[in-house]
Amino acid sequence: MSNTNLLSLDEEILNQYKKLQTENTYHRTVDGNSEYVTFLPGSSVRFWLNDEPSEYALHWHPAIEMIIPLENGYTVIAGQETYNLSPGDIFIIPGGELHHLIAPPAGQRLIYLFEFNALSRIRGYSFLTSYMTQPILINQTTCSPIYAEEADIIAQLCRDYFQNDSLREMMIYSKLLAFFVNYVRYRMSLEDENTYMLSKAEKQNDLIEKFNTVFDYLDEHFTEDLTLETVADVAGFSKFHFSRLFKQCSGYNFYDYLCFKRIKSAETLLLKPGISITEVALQSGFSSLSTFNRTFKKLKGCTPSEYRSLYSALSHTVK
Repeated sequence: MSNTNLLSLDEEILNQYKKLQTENTYHRTVDGNSEYVTFLPGSSVRFWLNDEPSEYALHWHPAIEMIIPLENGYTVIAGQETYNLSPGDIFIIPGGELHHLIAPPAGQRLIYLFEFNALSRIRGYSFLTSYMTQPILINQTTCSPIYAEEADIIAQLCRDYFQNDSLREMMIYSKLLAFFVNYVRYRMSLEDENTYMLSKAEKQNDLIEKFNTVFDYLDEHFTEDLTLETVADVAGFSKFHFSRLFKQCSGYNFYDYLCFKRIKSAETLLLKPGISITEVALQSGFSSLSTFNRTFKKLKGCTPSEYRSLYSALSHTVK
């Protein structure tokens, strides 16, 4: 697959990446099943040109990861799915997602790691992140209408990373936001026989505003005994209309999304010492330990106890 936007990165940019990596001696370090991301001082982004023919066993990190192969492919196993990436593909791994990386014997790829936590107070952040709960693949096949624009933003990020500018980080995050907003608007516009489309009276901006309210409400109340009817009332829709729109705006049905929110909360609580598995279940909104254990195993591929054992090292590493 060709990609003129990404593969046209000139040699000067690539050499700058190589020089920076040499100066900072940056390598991926996975300790057990966790990777501690070492950002540059005063920064929450880390970009580099990776050409290591290495395999990284199943692991996770809090940062969002973006992988763009430039030469040869790259294999990512995430969310119990295998993705065989081609040059020019843009692949995003959500923070906290278990993933396994397999590099070819030779090749290059851009790796971006960044944290969005600092942006969580922005209006619409919850709506945006609802689309970033699962791995995302953007290429000329999956997202052809927006691919060139998204690839161009990536190319701009490459250049911005080497700007000697005190506002460099702001420039990078503004483009990352533009990248994800562009993707969300595209997802909302998709039309096929299984997608409920908006009527003329329900313009996209109006829908976004209503679902901003919905996702903010869920952020505050997901541990409570919520029903589809209750949250549909918050949006001002009938439960049937709301259910179709919720699927369109998040990729989940309502109750699956509610389970996802509760499991993400449980992941954080499991890393805290002194909290029993039962307490984690109750504090995350589950009515019983058996339901929690079953749901956690289904979504994460391991039990809560196994998860705590696997990732407790990270809670001691990250300060």
